[in-house]
Amino acid sequence: MNLTSGDDAVRALAKSIRREAIEMVYRANASHIGGALSSADILAVLYSGVLNVDPRTPMGPERDRFIMSKGHCCTALYAVLALKGFFRIEELREFGRDGSRLLSHASNHVPGVEWSTGSLGHGLPIGCGQSLAARRKGESWKVYCLLSDGEINEGSTWEAVIFAAHHGLENLTAIVDANGQQGMGHTRGILRIENLDERFRTAGWDAQVVDGHDVAALREAFSVSPSGRPRVIVAKTVKGKGVPFMQDNVEWHYRSPRTPEEFKAALMALECELQ
Repeated sequence: MNLTSGDDAVRALAKSIRREAIEMVYRANASHIGGALSSADILAVLYSGVLNVDPRTPMGPERDRFIMSKGHCCTALYAVLALKGFFRIEELREFGRDGSRLLSHASNHVPGVEWSTGSLGHGLPIGCGQSLAARRKGESWKVYCLLSDGEINEGSTWEAVIFAAHHGLENLTAIVDANGQQGMGHTRGILRIENLDERFRTAGWDAQVVDGHDVAALREAFSVSPSGRPRVIVAKTVKGKGVPFMQDNVEWHYRSPRTPEEFKAALMALECELQ
């Protein structure tokens, strides 16, 4: 289903993704809300006309493949899938519970989730394999892979970068959710990755830097025609986007709202911040 939506509708979807993610982590006393909030706009754009997917046939052979390599932020992915009709929204209430298929890292038991991810550094290698398979089979579907900037530290990611360039995998698009943080602090203090777009270009990729919260800019970036090379979109984002007391605060990588008051404050802040 490849229908485009107006920017207002996409922003509304992103806001709903954030709200559902906050509710999920609060009910489950789970973590990784900061990275879920930073990626919401990216996911909203992807699932509003970029990806050729259909919730009625989530495993349709002609579907585009989307891999959320940063699978620890799966609440955002589960939210957009539920909001787009891949499964009942009510099932989001079961996130993190014993027996639920909505695990705390992305699980392919969930309709619309291609691969179980969260062990970082695996998503892009998988994407390379799927891209190469599509070409060898003469298939037209595309592969999109969402990475975290902390994940760029993984050596397997760079092996995949080199592999994709060598094979000219033009049906592969990587998106880096560049929110500047990872589990233990800011990326600049743990392992610097300045000029990430230039590093990809040097490796043989087409690269573009965009504001990862500007849905029009994201849509335009995804519409670029193939050039014979793999593409990367470095999406500059804010961790915890939409909730000011979570924004750019590394504490919110691992924690969730701890009290009903904090939970209500997060939802209220989201409503006020993203009018």
